[in-house]
Amino acid sequence: MQLNEAISKRIDELLRERKLTQYKLSRKSGVPQSTLSTIKSCTFHSMKLRIIYEICEGLEIEMKDFFDSPLFARENLID
Repeated sequence: MQLNEAISKRIDELLRERKLTQYKLSRKSGVPQSTLSTIKSCTFHSMKLRIIYEICEGLEIEMKDFFDSPLFARENLID
């Protein structure tokens, strides 16, 4: 899977675990809902780590916890 797909899936996982909506994450993180929608639809080609950091802040997790998922294993990602 592409990296953007892995990021989208990971956010979905974390939202489900915390019983949050994209709207609530947007409010908690300061990341515009339109940006979250772009991430969810995988229509971005690259993303600044700052956005992931802000999402992590909204989810109240460390960045290392965001990336601690089999989704980001080298064998699961393609160029």
